[in-house]
Amino acid sequence: MPRLRIEVQGVVQGVGFRPTVYRLALAQGLTGAVWNHARGVTIEAQGRPAALETFLRALREDIPRPARVADLTFAAIPELPGAEGFQIRASDEGGDIRPVVPPDLAICPACAEEADTPGERRYRYPFTNCTYCGPRYTIIAKLPYDRPHTAMRGFPMCPACAREYNDPLDRRFHAQPIACPACGPRLTLRRPDGDVQAEDEAALHGAIDLLKAGQVVALKGLGGYQLLVDATSSVAVRRLRERKRREDKPFAVMFPDLASLSAACQVGEAERVWLAAPEAPILLLLRQPEGASVSAAVAPGNPRLGAFLPYTPLHRLLLAVVDRPLVCTSGNLSDEPMAFEDDEALRRLGGLADAFLAHDRPILRPVDDSVLRLDSDGPTLLRRARGFAPLAVPLPALADAPTVLALGAHQKATVALLHRGQLIMSQHLGDLTSVEGSELLASTVADLLDFFGVRPDRLACDLHPDYASSRLAERLSAEWNLPLLRVQHHHAHGAACRAEHGLKGPVTALTWDGTGLGTDGLLWGGEALVIEDGTFQRMGHLKPFPLPGGETAVREPRRSACGLLWATRGPGLPPPGLASAFDGSDWNLLQTMLSKELHSPLTSSIGRLFDAVAALAGLHARSGFEGQAAMALEFVAGDRVAPAYPWNLEGGVADPGPLVEQVLSDLAAGRDAAFISARFHAALANLALAWVERSGLPDVVLSGGCFQNALLTARVQAKLSGAGFRVHRHQLFPPNDGCISLGQAVIAASVA
Repeated sequence: MPRLRIEVQGVVQGVGFRPTVYRLALAQGLTGAVWNHARGVTIEAQGRPAALETFLRALREDIPRPARVADLTFAAIPELPGAEGFQIRASDEGGDIRPVVPPDLAICPACAEEADTPGERRYRYPFTNCTYCGPRYTIIAKLPYDRPHTAMRGFPMCPACAREYNDPLDRRFHAQPIACPACGPRLTLRRPDGDVQAEDEAALHGAIDLLKAGQVVALKGLGGYQLLVDATSSVAVRRLRERKRREDKPFAVMFPDLASLSAACQVGEAERVWLAAPEAPILLLLRQPEGASVSAAVAPGNPRLGAFLPYTPLHRLLLAVVDRPLVCTSGNLSDEPMAFEDDEALRRLGGLADAFLAHDRPILRPVDDSVLRLDSDGPTLLRRARGFAPLAVPLPALADAPTVLALGAHQKATVALLHRGQLIMSQHLGDLTSVEGSELLASTVADLLDFFGVRPDRLACDLHPDYASSRLAERLSAEWNLPLLRVQHHHAHGAACRAEHGLKGPVTALTWDGTGLGTDGLLWGGEALVIEDGTFQRMGHLKPFPLPGGETAVREPRRSACGLLWATRGPGLPPPGLASAFDGSDWNLLQTMLSKELHSPLTSSIGRLFDAVAALAGLHARSGFEGQAAMALEFVAGDRVAPAYPWNLEGGVADPGPLVEQVLSDLAAGRDAAFISARFHAALANLALAWVERSGLPDVVLSGGCFQNALLTARVQAKLSGAGFRVHRHQLFPPNDGCISLGQAVIAASVA
């Protein structure tokens, strides 16, 4: 009989792939074996030709959902006469490691039912999991993915768990986090000083009582500590805001079940699919008109709510008894990374939480929750973390390229490793403005390289020299004697979207965001670039205007408005709608700064233009978080349609002077912010078309934080598509700076 050797690469470890292969082989009467190794999975199968053909087809079509086959090759090998049975062999630890690792997965229906059923061995056990669900990336120390290489190595299996683990027909066959009440992790409830108050079921109920009383509980989740509080209590939510130093930024809310979530938010079929998916991201959902169960303090002024369902058995046990939605946010102070180690959590969160519901299973690396929004043409992943990271992206055109380590940007940081045609991006790391953030970046780099056992041939970072990521890249370049490529921020944005869609040849990249250092030393942010591989040409941009106070303008949109008025109208008094935003001599001080060009860098940023228009429209003179003013301008427009504001476009440079004059004219005429916003969004769509027509290229990519704006993205897509252009936007990588490391890696690999 013929015998095949089959090589499979992709997400095929830790997701029940080998037992599936075993069952498929038995169903077809095949003999042979399957085993893991650092590059993927190898199968040897022998049997009738028709059975082998059916088996190969099933390997692509009938595998468990978390598994993903990126590449499957096979070749004939000599027959083994007298072969009997099919085996699952031990893992082979040799060979070059390919960057493919399973992400952490939400509890599966079978485990959820088991934990809910009285009499089952794992009834109400907070760490129930199987081959198809539970922790993965957060507990793996090294590949191949076997229990001795995980955080579970300190939990010897009891006889009952060992039987399940060794039975190829059991859904827990080689489930590395397998555990039960007899041998697995246990809960403890601790005071902020670390003293233990309760254990096991008593710890769970102690935390539940605190949540019902409006207290803040720090929960050790799948990838780090989370802060929980009653989402129906405005007092409790405001208490958390005060302690966390998070003035206005929306909180995510975890609901007990789909019924309670649907009562608060609009949930269609696509949303239901994602809510039940193994990735289980936070979904940004439109609120129900009467969805009053959640306090307005959770997401003030926002028509959407970040909503999700419990994705671990521990979360499910809490929510089932609390029986109300809970705020569930990262365990950190504002602008710091999430705490994930126990001692660190007590030290950093002791002043935030009233109690700590923890357990003794170590978390080896922090992974936050992913955030996703469903738009009319598919998903928009705004934060790529749990459930998605660190899934690899195949880039076959770069299979022979040098190995590149890209350090990303300064906000919404990620790290990317490009090795042998596979790109692996770290989980979302957050902003690098704190010491803790910089330390997390450095440890993530070390972890990524050690985990995959590779060393880069070259490094890439942002052009800005003062970013923590750039400083780390400089240090590593000197220590390792490696070349360092500094990549312009918006070039990286465009290259990331181009790579995500596998585009070839030149494309027009509309890269609109807050700010990024340009090659001319100015702060770019409203760019039209022509990109091809490692090169770019700037063929359109917003006419620069000054930002008095520089980065301070990010939190004070009134400063952007002041600088924009100075650039378009010259010195003068603030218009009536903006005058109330300035106290005492503030306006005169900014005018002096502008006249003397003191700490007033020039920017072409459309993000700052958004801020300026929002401030002029009376929405936000100051912001509680980055992007708040721009978000308010988006939300107020609703479905309003209005004629576009004009531009003065000369040689690809868009002068917003005419736009500003008509904004002021509309305000003087008593027009509301919704009308102004509708005209402004229409103006940006027209500008996009003018720039794209100037380049004449058929493919257009949209990237940058401004394209987190669903209204702007839809208007630009419609305008460009209507003119016959092919428009590509980010879907499974963030349009914000979370994609920068991807673009940097691709550019650095493409440069000779």
